[in-house]
Amino acid sequence: MDFKLTLTNIARAIVDNPDAVSVTEVVDGDDIELTLTVAEDDTGMVIGRHGRIAKAIRQIMKAAATTCGKRVTVEIK
Repeated sequence: MDFKLTLTNIARAIVDNPDAVSVTEVVDGDDIELTLTVAEDDTGMVIGRHGRIAKAIRQIMKAAATTCGKRVTVEIK
């Protein structure tokens, strides 16, 4: 499963400026660290009220990773 592409598609669906979305991936064995970067104006949309959208994104990515036996962490910048 391509976690980087999945996170990119989720973020592009949320933000107003989808061209500014970028995801970097660092793989260390079964651990995958994804860093999501969006336009400054779209940061609030990705985080959501009280961090609810960010938390939901992290839960989706962790659930997808669990099916593959991996561990994913998502950082939003």
